[in-house]
Amino acid sequence: MKKSILALATLAAIAGPAYAQTGVTLYGVIDGSIEYVNRVAASAATPTQGGSRIGMPHVGGLSSSRWGLRGTEDLGSGNKALFVLESGFQWDSGALQSVPLFNRQSYVGLQNQTLGKVTFGRQYTALFDGMVNFAPMRFAATYEPAIWWMGLNFRENNMVKYTGQFGPLQAVGHFSFGTGVAVQNAAIALADGGAGEVPGHFSDNIGYGGSLMYLNGSGLGLSIGADIWRPAAVTGQPGKMSKYGAAALYNTGPFKFTLGYRYNKGEFANGSTLVRDDYWWAGVNYQATPALGLSIAYYYADVKGARATASAAQTNPANLQQVSFLIDYNLSKRTDVYLSVGYAHNGGLSFDGVATAFTFRYPTMAGQKNMVGVTAGVRQVF
Repeated sequence: MKKSILALATLAAIAGPAYAQTGVTLYGVIDGSIEYVNRVAASAATPTQGGSRIGMPHVGGLSSSRWGLRGTEDLGSGNKALFVLESGFQWDSGALQSVPLFNRQSYVGLQNQTLGKVTFGRQYTALFDGMVNFAPMRFAATYEPAIWWMGLNFRENNMVKYTGQFGPLQAVGHFSFGTGVAVQNAAIALADGGAGEVPGHFSDNIGYGGSLMYLNGSGLGLSIGADIWRPAAVTGQPGKMSKYGAAALYNTGPFKFTLGYRYNKGEFANGSTLVRDDYWWAGVNYQATPALGLSIAYYYADVKGARATASAAQTNPANLQQVSFLIDYNLSKRTDVYLSVGYAHNGGLSFDGVATAFTFRYPTMAGQKNMVGVTAGVRQVF
């Protein structure tokens, strides 16, 4: 009996301090929908072929499907260690969204309850963190031009990031030593296929930015942010993608109003302009009942100039416009069903095209001016 009591006491002494306030959580989202799209090309390379398409978009209707692990350990005195590993997948086939396995987020860090947290690894940019609450549809995977807005580099490898929360004010800053943005498309003239740090060329493929957001949960919200990316298609010759944004929201009763602006300029290593555009958006969200939400948004991009190579003549593409509408009904806290409609003018839905590496599979047919999409689905959060 005495030996049993002694053994239990020894185990408690060893296990108690080390693991009492440590936790790991499995989480995720599965979002599946059926979609109809008209006037969509068979592929970007065959714009004269295509027509209407009915199928299952692998990115989901409102959220990209994903699963992940996150954990924390209490280190005492208001400090803790933390990590996140998150992987995206195509819900319709089970395939990875892209390689590597933890393609969405993979970071570790330390946090102080007063000073904030510092994290290291693959993460979202500071501009993304500052703007996500001002996206009328929360960067919905379908029918919101998120990549046009944030850029292909909205997630970056090799990043050190600071996040501080001081009451309603959030401050975020990041620096990537090699973004690793893997885009291989001849029309994306600055892209490098995902190279990271380059010995002897510190400026190649780096990224940095910051954001400040004021959000008190009700009433007025404001945010500003900046993002700089230096992709090098040729070693030692980095280009530059510069984005600056500002946004506001106002909550009153069941309504939320959002609006914002984003400046973008892409430059080749010789200083000539790849693309220059001003992007505007506005949206209204209405919580009709505790379960039923309605949203409508308008997106507009004033494309002032673009060229495919550093020596090519500059063109002036038609300005992109889109209207999106969403009906979302919550069956429970974790499950909702939805119907979403998008109408695009002068381009593909979600402003899909060479600038977004055709991520959303909406290449336009030759001579096409308008595109309509309708998607209905179910989403479950776990």
